[in-house]
Amino acid sequence: MCSGASHADSAIILKRLPSLMNKEIQSKAKKWRGYALNTLLLIMVVVGIRVWQQRDMVSGAAPALQGVTLSGQTYQLGAHPEHPVLVHFWATWCPICRTEQGAIAAIAQDDPSVITIAMNSGKPEEVVKHMQAQNIAFPVLNDPNAALANAWGVHAVPASFIIAPDGQIHFVEVGYTTEIGLRLRLWLARFL
Repeated sequence: MCSGASHADSAIILKRLPSLMNKEIQSKAKKWRGYALNTLLLIMVVVGIRVWQQRDMVSGAAPALQGVTLSGQTYQLGAHPEHPVLVHFWATWCPICRTEQGAIAAIAQDDPSVITIAMNSGKPEEVVKHMQAQNIAFPVLNDPNAALANAWGVHAVPASFIIAPDGQIHFVEVGYTTEIGLRLRLWLARFL
């Protein structure tokens, strides 16, 4: 024999091979079960946080929303808007809002049915100064005492509501949402 192993040694190896392979398969299966369990736990935590954040947010018919924007335009959310409306709550002091504000500005530039509410962000001139410093432009109702936010059940920002033409809130999001995600929800609200 060239390898120096006897037929008996080969037989022992072949006999143990299924056991060794089975242990390896079991080890990998255990590892993947661990990954799956961790992933499931993470999903449960994220869902739990989202449910807690949205616990008081309104659903069904959109509440009244009216006021004068920072640019001096009168705004009133109609009971049955012609197109889906994005109602977006944000704050000047919110770092996540700053991350998302480019997406909101891009959507507002393409869609006149966007209204934003600056919650607990100070006097109108302070909000305007912030918007100029950030080089953003979208319609804003100032909500210095969170009266509008309370009426909509908003406790955390950013928070976005998509109102369909039937006047019903069809989507609610708290936290960062992508531009494409918001655009998709606005598009879907046309058909729901």
